[in-house]
Amino acid sequence: MRVRVAAVGDVHVGVDGAGRLRAELAGVAERADALLLAGDLTHRGRPEEAEVLAGELGEVGVPVVAVLGNHDYHSDQQDAVTAVLERAGVRVLEGAATVVEVDGARLGVAGTKGFGGGFAGRGASEFGEPEQRAFVALSRRLASGLEQALAGIEAEVKVALMHYSPVAETLTGEPPEIHAFLGSDLLAEAVDRAGADLALHGHAHRGSRVGSTAGGVPVRNVARPVIGCPYELFDLG
Repeated sequence: MRVRVAAVGDVHVGVDGAGRLRAELAGVAERADALLLAGDLTHRGRPEEAEVLAGELGEVGVPVVAVLGNHDYHSDQQDAVTAVLERAGVRVLEGAATVVEVDGARLGVAGTKGFGGGFAGRGASEFGEPEQRAFVALSRRLASGLEQALAGIEAEVKVALMHYSPVAETLTGEPPEIHAFLGSDLLAEAVDRAGADLALHGHAHRGSRVGSTAGGVPVRNVARPVIGCPYELFDLG
């Protein structure tokens, strides 16, 4: 059994972005069975940007699964952005999962945007001001949604797709002072409890590519500025 996945995050498509992504994704169907997008799909989270992105993905030739990122929330129109993409056939996940059939095998993808909060020894806690408690509570809720979605998948291959990082390893290169705003180990704990063959994220433009959860699940930062190419390929099985 072989499942080939192409993945990229942080494509930041704007209203003037027509043509770029389409050219970069040409031929991906010959190399991958699915395309996973790890958030920050648009520049400012506007539906008209999502329309451009939908046009770019129209002829990609493989199922497309995505999560949103912080940029996609900026204009408070994330529901409209999601609706545009879903009309174009993109499966947008938040605390949910989908299964892609691949030559008799099943690729399960569970997704969440995720959120910040930091990592062991340097993480935020649900204590103090209501704003602080709400910050960590959101991260915990989104991680819980990812865990439930992963646990419910029945597939030979399982991928956890998120925007924020689940581990500090793939943030190497980013200023340590902002790590708490780039991810949370609550996401890694969710992945380890539910199980996955691979965890993918974006968001950390100056981070590094390779990490793993405490439980040994490989983590890859597929932010476009990090991988330096249109997408990264993963051969799973």
